[in-house]
Amino acid sequence: MNDPQREEPTEPIPGEATATDSPTASALPPRPPLPMAGAYAPPRGYTMPAGVAAPAPSSGAGPAGTASQRPLEYAAEPALTSPATSAPRRTSAGAVVGLLVAAAVVGGAAGLGGAYAGVNIFSTSASAPAAGPVSVTVNDTDSVTEATGIAARTLPSVVTISASGSSGSGSGSGVILSSDGYVVTNTHVVTLDGASADATIRATTSDGQVFDAEIVGTDPTYDLAVIKLEGAADLTPIEFASSADLNVGDTTAAVGAPLGLSNTVTTGIVSALNRSIAIASAAAPEAPEADEDQPQGEGDAPFYFDFGQGRSSTGSGETISIAVIQTDAAINPGNSGGALVDNEGRLIGINVAIASAGGSSGQAGSIGVGFAIPSDVVQRISQEIIETGAATHGLLGANVRSAATVEGSQITGAYIQDAVAGGAAEAAGLRQGDIVTAFNGVPISNATDLTAQVRAAAAGSTATLTYVRGDATEQIEVTLGALEG
Repeated sequence: MNDPQREEPTEPIPGEATATDSPTASALPPRPPLPMAGAYAPPRGYTMPAGVAAPAPSSGAGPAGTASQRPLEYAAEPALTSPATSAPRRTSAGAVVGLLVAAAVVGGAAGLGGAYAGVNIFSTSASAPAAGPVSVTVNDTDSVTEATGIAARTLPSVVTISASGSSGSGSGSGVILSSDGYVVTNTHVVTLDGASADATIRATTSDGQVFDAEIVGTDPTYDLAVIKLEGAADLTPIEFASSADLNVGDTTAAVGAPLGLSNTVTTGIVSALNRSIAIASAAAPEAPEADEDQPQGEGDAPFYFDFGQGRSSTGSGETISIAVIQTDAAINPGNSGGALVDNEGRLIGINVAIASAGGSSGQAGSIGVGFAIPSDVVQRISQEIIETGAATHGLLGANVRSAATVEGSQITGAYIQDAVAGGAAEAAGLRQGDIVTAFNGVPISNATDLTAQVRAAAAGSTATLTYVRGDATEQIEVTLGALEG
């Protein structure tokens, strides 16, 4: 997915996020405190069993360290693809061991469905879901845990998505952004890995409401999409937390529909931050002509989206680089597009992919290494899609490669192979041989890290780059160009 004046890593590994250009947390009003053990407040819409009195709601205070931190798996519903799209795609080893598989179906057609200008979904207040099947089962109100509270708060804001087209069908998850039905998910979920630009999409809420949905817009560069549920009202939007405030070891919960099992909650911790990965995507922009600005020595992506049960994606050989949060919360096919939340049930990421130890898509499943797109990136991109039908991405205008692969290099980073004439890198003063080691304060260890961070930033935004030239370490301000997709 290379284009003129566009930086790409030599060793792709998907992921993206920035500190300076990331949006701030949502301005949603605070939600009630989570119920803690011994003081459970039933979820909205829940009716206590006959003869059982609910204790008074908790003030929100509770003992520290009560969250479960056991490794969990990633889940997603396999897409039923046609034989023409079922050939497994094998790729070379990368910086992260294993194969990266999608939590549902993959792909995307940018800009589908038109634009919804002027809508600010992040200022919409939360409201209780309509009456329906209870989504959280509580049999003993005296022994609920922090995870019960997380589930009670988050499940009303997560939907199960089904997509079907002429090439097959599949399912994934989505997260409610507004009470009138805007939902964020993955591009690969709503386009069947780029196989369908007009898939039939339906969404089911945790309380059993079923809606037809239309695509507002897709962003294949970061594998995000926004859909609109038709006729929806009084839904419960998620509350955003800033992914920039996370620490390794923080409690996480993945909420979605792994293998089509709606209202599934798994727990874990933040395993790593400032991670980036490259992944093959059929929806990625086409590569430029051979004489245009391309990365040097680029190989296949070490990861790809997978439909599950041995059915691989329709991967085109192009790759996207995205910044991700790594978690050990169980994520499996079908969790794609669902929520990764903190111990207060606030969104910190959108689940997107997992690593598999099996070495083939047929053995895809959670091994405690899952990835989510950071909430700060999700918030910016989804807002742009709702307002304009598409999202923007930064462009550095340089061919880059991992410094560790350059003969004589003694540090890691992104090595500037050349700065494109007239591009942002050249205008800022970067030149061949410079090694970028940080982008807006985020450490850069290889070429994929830099590409992921640049793509996470909005077109035209200003970024601070730290780089090494000879024996000196310098900082410069770069005004990013716009990636054409």
